[in-house]
Amino acid sequence: MSTSGQSARSLIEGLPSEIAKRVHPDWQKNETEYWAQRDTLLRQYAGQWIGFAEGHVIACGTSPVEVFHAALASGKHPFVTRMGHENEPNRMRRASFAYDLRIQTNLYL
Repeated sequence: MSTSGQSARSLIEGLPSEIAKRVHPDWQKNETEYWAQRDTLLRQYAGQWIGFAEGHVIACGTSPVEVFHAALASGKHPFVTRMGHENEPNRMRRASFAYDLRIQTNLYL
């Protein structure tokens, strides 16, 4: 498996065992298949976020959150990564909540 200098080590290897055992086997399969096809995919998707499942790119774009949600909606336990930046740390955060009207604040102390 060629990875152009990138590590093909599974992300699961860096997890505590109690968390690693909860990872769905289909996600593991998708991660392995991604690394097997990475060099070919890199030519078309370099720098983009992709969702990869069942041997194919099922979502791609520049927004990690949008790609993650689109890929997750497939129900195929996708592997999501940014092509060519797999070993860089990434953080995706999305928070949306309504204001809690039970909170009483006194702005004029």
